[in-house]
Amino acid sequence: MPMGVAMQFPAGLLSGVARALPWTPSLSCTCISHSSVRCGLVFSEAKFPSRVLADVENEAFVVRRSYGLFSTGKRTEGSRKKIKLLVRAEDGIERSWVRRGDNLKRFDSRGGLRRGLENQQTCECCQVGWSRINADREISSSSTGVSASASSTAYPTEENVIEKGTSVSIVGDMIDYLNASWTPFHATAEAKRILLEAGFQQIREEDEWDVRPGGRYFFTRNMSSIFAFAVGERYEIGKGFNVVAAHTDSPCPKLKPVSANTKAGFLSVGVQTYGGGLWHTWFDRDLSVAGRVLVHRKGRGVVHELVKVDRPIMRIPTLAIHLDRTVNTDGFKPNLESHLAPVLATNIKSELAHEGSNGAVYSLNKSHHPLLLQILSEELECKPGDIADFELNVCDVQPSCIGGARNEFIFSGRLDNLASSYCALRGLVDSCKNPAALADESSIRVVALFDNEEVGSDSAQGASSPTMFHAMKRIIHCLTRGASSEGIVERTLRRSFLVSADMAHAVHPNYAERHEEHHQPKLHEGLVLKHNANQRYATTSVTAFLFKEVARLAGVPTQEFVVRNDMGCGSTIGPILASGIGIRTVDCGMPQLSMHSVREMCGTKDVDLAYRHFSAFYRLFTSVDEKLQIDS
Repeated sequence: MPMGVAMQFPAGLLSGVARALPWTPSLSCTCISHSSVRCGLVFSEAKFPSRVLADVENEAFVVRRSYGLFSTGKRTEGSRKKIKLLVRAEDGIERSWVRRGDNLKRFDSRGGLRRGLENQQTCECCQVGWSRINADREISSSSTGVSASASSTAYPTEENVIEKGTSVSIVGDMIDYLNASWTPFHATAEAKRILLEAGFQQIREEDEWDVRPGGRYFFTRNMSSIFAFAVGERYEIGKGFNVVAAHTDSPCPKLKPVSANTKAGFLSVGVQTYGGGLWHTWFDRDLSVAGRVLVHRKGRGVVHELVKVDRPIMRIPTLAIHLDRTVNTDGFKPNLESHLAPVLATNIKSELAHEGSNGAVYSLNKSHHPLLLQILSEELECKPGDIADFELNVCDVQPSCIGGARNEFIFSGRLDNLASSYCALRGLVDSCKNPAALADESSIRVVALFDNEEVGSDSAQGASSPTMFHAMKRIIHCLTRGASSEGIVERTLRRSFLVSADMAHAVHPNYAERHEEHHQPKLHEGLVLKHNANQRYATTSVTAFLFKEVARLAGVPTQEFVVRNDMGCGSTIGPILASGIGIRTVDCGMPQLSMHSVREMCGTKDVDLAYRHFSAFYRLFTSVDEKLQIDS
């Protein structure tokens, strides 16, 4: 593009973008009228990314997304009250940024609102407010224009949050993570991507390990669980592991090994229920499938690949009230075997699709509908006959989003427990992002994300497996080669500490009596420490004190929870790992509503408080632990 051509871009939109740009932009106001508001960036040809094709005539601009995609688009004409920016990203999704009044919100072709955050920034020359995304950059203003530098150190960053306790939100990034992580396989793949981008080294359980002080490593098991750790530069023999553990699975229907059902002229899909879901919430939702598929690839054999059909292809319709007159008095009580089967298509439409496929699909195994296999093959860009097997979850296609009158809630599926998983992962990654962050650390920082918690954890990739114990032993042996020391593994485990992070029950405004009177966790008030005298939670007075001491030093609040004596109590991976390994454990979680529903909700502030708490745990626990002596 010609030198010095102005690229049209809303000034407020820069705030959430400049920090990610690979070059340093300068911002100048080019407003020409109040009826057609224009605030734009000025780029020189040398600084503009070569991979982006700029359409100058259509006033193109670029947006750098957090997952590494560039978007290109143009500003369409609009009034002072509503301006629309169309963006089509490399992932093929068309997104629209729409300014209505003082709020900037983004919609995409999937039909969902992604975010609508506040913190208004006003253009000095036209006095028009634009919401600032994530509020992570301050724009310095003057009567002649505004300027910003991507290299400035005056703004809050993840490093500043960890080192100085300043405030920056990870909520937007977590929503991206939730929308990408429809299944434990996708959640693990996203975690792997984040770790690799942060400089962690992938190792395999099947290989010999070479773990060294200052190193950062991770491995996956079954591609549905992941174990990451960072070794302190000043590691001392016998120092412990500081662990935050969560789980990647959530209740959902899963396809049966033989899923093809035909009844009353419809093709339906046979499913089995996974975990303790609120199954009535799955009715009348726009559904699809996602999971892993084993595919025959030429020259590569059978390959594990992930699939996510990102459009509604199924639905579980409810029975009309005219045919079920007592449903509102007797309650909705579906039979999970016969009433929970999602409808895929009608027989007639399926046969028409078959006629257009030259019969190729019918050469496949009859365990699943050929139409479903055809959809999967289109997503995977393979032939239906190349699909060897799969594990598929039924998923709600509605994207996760920020909501509430004041944008204070997150509405999403799988908050239990991907919200904990993401906060723990980011806490570890950001606590050692700076090369000097591990310089004074003498312990080992760990995040462990297990599968199958919702069904008891009894699997090779669940918390009941010896995965974490075996990994700890191998790490200890690598770090103590050549050293003869009695009971080194046992001593290390006794100096280790586990934070079992799983979502907690916030008090429900319509059912407040279901909570014990003095233990009613609220949204926006921090992590909830869970207690149970019968050891359904592993928290003790000692572990609670240590975790709350970290919170005190980090300046974050905590809450307490016990279940009523006349109600049953759930459990977590905390007691499993505490009893299996003998590690000191505290059970905690972010407060949420609608747990195990197809759509859950939590507070945006609690996400950031959990992130700050976990980050502080990794940084501070080694020194905090030295202040308390038990069994001495």
